[in-house]
Amino acid sequence: MGNIFIFSLIAGLAVAILLIPFSYKPKAKEKEGRKLGTGIMAGTAAVSVLLVFAVYYFTNLDRNLTSLWLFAVIASLIGAVLATGRERMIKTGVFAVSLIAGIFFLTAFLFNADDKYESAKMNEKTEIETFDEKETPASVPPQFARNKMKKAFGQVPNTSYYELGSLQIQKVNGEYVYIAPVEFSGFFKWWNGDKTPGYFTISATDSSANPKFVKSDMVYTPSSYFNKNIERHIRMQYPQAIFYGDVQLEVDDDGKPFYIRSYGEFISARNGFDVQGVVMVDPLNGQTESYKLADVPAFVDGAVSPETVSLQNSYFGNYVHGFWNSKFGKSDVRLPSDEGTEANVSPIFDENGDMYYFTDFTSPKEGVDSMLGYSLTNSRTGEATFFTGNLEESYMDSQGALQIIEKKFIEKKWSGEMPVLYNFYGEASWLTPVLDANGFLQNYFIVSAANPEISAYGTTPNEALRLYKTALQRGGGTVDGSSKAEEKQVSGTVLRVYKEKSGEFTVVSFLLDNRQSYVVSSETVPMAIYLKEGDQVDVNYLDTGEAFLPVKEMTIKGLE
Repeated sequence: MGNIFIFSLIAGLAVAILLIPFSYKPKAKEKEGRKLGTGIMAGTAAVSVLLVFAVYYFTNLDRNLTSLWLFAVIASLIGAVLATGRERMIKTGVFAVSLIAGIFFLTAFLFNADDKYESAKMNEKTEIETFDEKETPASVPPQFARNKMKKAFGQVPNTSYYELGSLQIQKVNGEYVYIAPVEFSGFFKWWNGDKTPGYFTISATDSSANPKFVKSDMVYTPSSYFNKNIERHIRMQYPQAIFYGDVQLEVDDDGKPFYIRSYGEFISARNGFDVQGVVMVDPLNGQTESYKLADVPAFVDGAVSPETVSLQNSYFGNYVHGFWNSKFGKSDVRLPSDEGTEANVSPIFDENGDMYYFTDFTSPKEGVDSMLGYSLTNSRTGEATFFTGNLEESYMDSQGALQIIEKKFIEKKWSGEMPVLYNFYGEASWLTPVLDANGFLQNYFIVSAANPEISAYGTTPNEALRLYKTALQRGGGTVDGSSKAEEKQVSGTVLRVYKEKSGEFTVVSFLLDNRQSYVVSSETVPMAIYLKEGDQVDVNYLDTGEAFLPVKEMTIKGLE
């Protein structure tokens, strides 16, 4: 607290000096006039100090000298009006300088667009790597996870004191989970409760999993008040730091919670933001520590806040040719999507367990749902890659995928949430959880970004993926690019056969004597419709690790 007192005292006295008209001569008797003047000066100084303290205490504004420009403009203007003679000239000069500084700060966005674009510039590639079918995407939508946590809130002691806080995803002990802290539900609940009892966790990959309440006392939280408020506590420890984005809860592999917040610096003139590191707080004892991005502890997944990534995406998409082009000509402008689950971005994990923020970009032209590319930003380093997609094909954006889901389930009034673009079997595809009107998960919908007529849905991501593979085969798609799957050959005897009509083609599933199942479409192998038990076959397939392996070629002995 000492720092804000000293800052408020110095800044308040400076404001008072600008306000008080020292050249003013009261017409009262000299002794009474001096007393009146002294009283006015003391009162003005006291009010100024209190005002500065209140503004900085309750807004958590950074305590840099440049943040005082508005105080300087107002105080010097009033002081110049009240003063006379040389004092008026001096304060008018101060007003002019502070006004110019204020105009510079307020209009910086007109001139630093190129610097913003350079700070957010991304590496560019064509296609994202294929998805490994042996892994399960973190595909439980946050709204569904939040609903389940609310229904399990009875696990919290003194339930009436608390409510569920913000939800975020992370990896804990190798598992992808959602974390949500328990927060105070109001001022008097904080006054009586003093500390929150813990947080909820639930699987981000298994929609059938139930939430678990973890007991871990937290004193410094977003819903606490005065000096126990986590943002104010961080500001007291780092008075001059520039923060962007909300605080987030991160849990280490032992279940110990920490609050983190991204810090950085202005691009120029108190405008824009470039992330530099993270501040971490122990919510039990308030101990704080700051880290550069390169030194962030390994258990922290979201060192770069989603708000920061969303801001960087805006810089990259809008300012490719400067500020004015983003408003008028809009040449090469790409607008980042607002369909993300956290500050317009969606956290996803790669095959190595590293978290990225996904965003697709679309055209600024109204009525166009063609995707112009998509970005992946590393949530620990802030490094971003922009994927243009196959330039020979036109990809549908996330809004288009959501519209398809809405039309598909129009009678049930279901809707999609958290669309993410994957490369399934060499095909750019949108995977989207589908929720009912009450926010409960109903199924997973996959649709080709290049061929929207090819789609499938299932109760689990893997079931939807298996059906989508079949839809690709019958719809003219390909499974040749199946992620990292090795092409193999096998010969054997057919033990069981199951045939299912699917549109104009037949999907044939069969079991060989090696106890492995395979699936093939009659579009790929027309003679498969004649397959029967006891046939001898030679099969070329992709070893994807799935229960039913996709067949590329097949020969039925005696029918070749």
